[in-house]
Amino acid sequence: MKSRNFNPHLGKVSQRLSIPLVLAALSVSMTLAACQNDKAASQPPPPEVNVVGVVQQDVPIYEEWVATLDGYENAQIQPQVTGYLISQNYIEGSPVRKGQVLFEIDPRPFQAVLDQSKAQLAQAQAQFGKTKLDVDRDTPLAKERAIAQSQLDNDIQANLAADAAVKSAAAQVEQAQLNLDFTHVTSLLDGIAGIVQVQIGNLVTPTSTLTSVSRVNPIKAYFPIAEQTYMRFAKQINASSQRNAPPDAPPLQLILADGTVYPEKGKILYTDRQVDITTGSIRIVGAFSNPNNILRPGQFGRVRAATETVKDALLVPQRAVNELQGTFQLAVVGEGNKVSVRSVKVGDRVGSMWIIQSGVKPGELVIVEGLQKVRDGSVVKPKQSTAVARGN
Repeated sequence: MKSRNFNPHLGKVSQRLSIPLVLAALSVSMTLAACQNDKAASQPPPPEVNVVGVVQQDVPIYEEWVATLDGYENAQIQPQVTGYLISQNYIEGSPVRKGQVLFEIDPRPFQAVLDQSKAQLAQAQAQFGKTKLDVDRDTPLAKERAIAQSQLDNDIQANLAADAAVKSAAAQVEQAQLNLDFTHVTSLLDGIAGIVQVQIGNLVTPTSTLTSVSRVNPIKAYFPIAEQTYMRFAKQINASSQRNAPPDAPPLQLILADGTVYPEKGKILYTDRQVDITTGSIRIVGAFSNPNNILRPGQFGRVRAATETVKDALLVPQRAVNELQGTFQLAVVGEGNKVSVRSVKVGDRVGSMWIIQSGVKPGELVIVEGLQKVRDGSVVKPKQSTAVARGN
């Protein structure tokens, strides 16, 4: 017996409707799975960055000052007599020795004066001899009352006057000899002789400057330092005598005009007597060995010295520090290679390094290359580099 509710046409229709629905569901599932796979495949790997460890060590802090070089000793060569210059006996710019003849002045007038002075001395000596004979002759006669005592007194006074005339004539001979010797103008010290300031044949006087000679080994360096800096080193600078370097004064380095560092170390000699009231600085005098005469008076340079030492300073490369609106930041790589961007307090720069006063710890890794690839909280792939702390 057949059921009254059964309809064979309706069964066929439901079969035809269920097949498309199943196909549609399978298509949606496959699309969702593909999207998830594409999303997983599109995530980039962690960026690679270069990191260095924070270095801790004692760091000297250097200061620089503009310096002017001058000879250790300088002498202006001037004649001591008036006359015509007849010769130059040295090569300009060459080393000379103390007492070496640099110039000659025409000696003939001075030789004539010397000869005349010697003749006058001879006359005075002859007169002195005569008066002495008179005294010797008249002394016994006066005792025997053969002559008046007044005559002996006159003889004695004449002898004293003749003696004085001899001494005066001898002094004139000595002065004439000195003037003749002064026609040979000599160097007053060992050093480098400068360019001649006059011409051969010129009439020169004691006010004329013929040339200059400077002792340049060692050579002096004059540089001003701030009064505050001087006060930190006053005890060391003034501890010893004026001409000796303080034993614990910092050594000096000289940076030349071309930027090179002079190989010889310098030392502090002494300070000026007063502080310049217009600048608030005091002038320091240092000395540098100059065996090859490379340094010359008048040169400019920069003197550098370590004014203090920071104990256990934390150092990072300057390129690791990011400055933003007056604040300084470091990107630190921590556990799980996770980046932490920190604000730090910076100190002095030391060569290519920077002293960090707070914000990091020794040994922590900071990013030096690839900062533009990271942000706070991101994960990176660090590559270790070596930081070299170099002084400035």
